[in-house]
Amino acid sequence: MAIATINPATGETLKTFEPLTDDVLEDKIARASAAYASYRRTSVQDRVGWLRAAADVLDADTDPVAALMTTEMGKTLTSAKAEVAKCAKALRYYADHGPAMLEPQHLDAGAVNAQQAYVTYQPLGVVLAIMPWNFPLWQAMRFAAPALMAGNVGLLKHASNVPQTALYMEELFRKAGFPADVFQTLLIGSGTIERVLRDDRVVAATLTGSAPAGQSVAAIAGDALKPTVLELGGSDPFIVMPSAHLDTAAEVATTARNQNNGQSCIAAKRFFVHRDVAEEFTRLFAEKIGELTVGDPMDPATEIGPLATESGVQDVHDYVTDAVSKGATVVVGGKEVDGPGWFYEPTLLTGITPEMRLYAEEVFGPVAALWTVDSLDEAIEIANSHPYGLGSNLWSEDEGERAQFVRDIESGMAFINGMTSSYPDLPFGGVKQSGYGRELTDLGMREFMNAKTVWVGAPSSEQENGSTAGSAGE
Repeated sequence: MAIATINPATGETLKTFEPLTDDVLEDKIARASAAYASYRRTSVQDRVGWLRAAADVLDADTDPVAALMTTEMGKTLTSAKAEVAKCAKALRYYADHGPAMLEPQHLDAGAVNAQQAYVTYQPLGVVLAIMPWNFPLWQAMRFAAPALMAGNVGLLKHASNVPQTALYMEELFRKAGFPADVFQTLLIGSGTIERVLRDDRVVAATLTGSAPAGQSVAAIAGDALKPTVLELGGSDPFIVMPSAHLDTAAEVATTARNQNNGQSCIAAKRFFVHRDVAEEFTRLFAEKIGELTVGDPMDPATEIGPLATESGVQDVHDYVTDAVSKGATVVVGGKEVDGPGWFYEPTLLTGITPEMRLYAEEVFGPVAALWTVDSLDEAIEIANSHPYGLGSNLWSEDEGERAQFVRDIESGMAFINGMTSSYPDLPFGGVKQSGYGRELTDLGMREFMNAKTVWVGAPSSEQENGSTAGSAGE
């Protein structure tokens, strides 16, 4: 894929970029390594100050940065502004809470015959971040804010269709006063990732993207014995039980499926509705989907903009036509939108069967698939049969059903009476083919830190018979 800004609302190519030459790439990696040697020794309070300054820069840049994201990948201007605000919140979260996360964890010294025993958390070095286009600022910030707070250095390989947003990330941290080269953007194609990841100066990687991309990165990193965090695809279940408030559940379901023009890993994609309320919920859901305004993403009234790529529209339509050909019913939507740009109607399908591709694959666009089920057991069984396990949702007022859902659903996140969302305050990640590792909170920060065990013995004058460690080996 060419490195270029192509407006998905019009299909017009606005700006193209040449990939970095080998010499320039080598220089950037060398500078990142050199920057880490000094940045790792900067004070925690200095990092706090730089993070707060970056949040202030984002606040000031909200309008142009939001417009840039809308232009590059088609999200509505309203959601783009919300994304900028969310990134500023993450920066301030780590400025507020990062120092405590970096404090040593004191252990029971007496139990190990020590004067002191503790774990100290130290950065690893230069980390490669491979990021997707759907939340072009937020996905990168989920890595950048905790990594920089920890004392790591970042190299960002962003999706090829959001190059200007990627370059802004580097500019943001420079404008905020971070030392030179602690965060750099690499305008390179996917074919160059292996070279960067195998470089001895790059010590770890994080990827948000498809399962095949995750498999490739994990294989390379595993061969090089480098840690990774993978946030991959999702086809989140959204279960509605009879005790749910149906109008609210349908309203949230509409947002949960169609957020970001339907292009979100944590979007609810599979809807399991108890037979007792299926007819009413389906009616409400279809009505709300049909009322969504599709159009120019720069217009504040627009709720659904274009898909990010031309191929994405075709992929979505292929899933719909495949399902319909095998017996699914289109309740609302189901067609491409005539005219320029890459638009697809928000769609609801019922009558889903295992023969359909969307039964076990992720549809990355505004298409909801609805099952009617006879029990929570059945809903969870079908939900868990899917290879992905990122987020999940239950709508129920029954405490027993809630406990069963939390216990039995195979997902990294479980949301009850609300849609799956990401917050700096909550760990984020999945299981099964949705990846491994966690982002955000202290867990996300420590994914790329060395939890170093420190054991301090008594002064030598107080020791008897040499070391008092008292260990009989491993």
